[in-house]
Amino acid sequence: MKTKKIGTLKRPRISVFRSNKHIYVQIIDDVNHHTLLSDSSKKKYNFKIPKNKIARKIGMILGEKAKTIGIYNFFFDRNGYFYHGRVKALAEGFRKTGLKF
Repeated sequence: MKTKKIGTLKRPRISVFRSNKHIYVQIIDDVNHHTLLSDSSKKKYNFKIPKNKIARKIGMILGEKAKTIGIYNFFFDRNGYFYHGRVKALAEGFRKTGLKF
């Protein structure tokens, strides 16, 4: 049975979308229907480095931004993607900044 993860302001949801070329991440408060932070690899990252390193870098950048607004605990919503490759690298980037899932 599938359970639905609902993010709150104290513990928002990290939603991940992975395409063939890019990875998109949003930190969402589902109670207030508000996106707190978002980032993607499409914006500004050098594509000469591997996609896993880009995903880890995005996780670290968003983790630091989340810490500045005072959020340390999250639900990690991988949207059905397997927990390996870029999704795992993104989660490791968040964890390197000291955030908890």
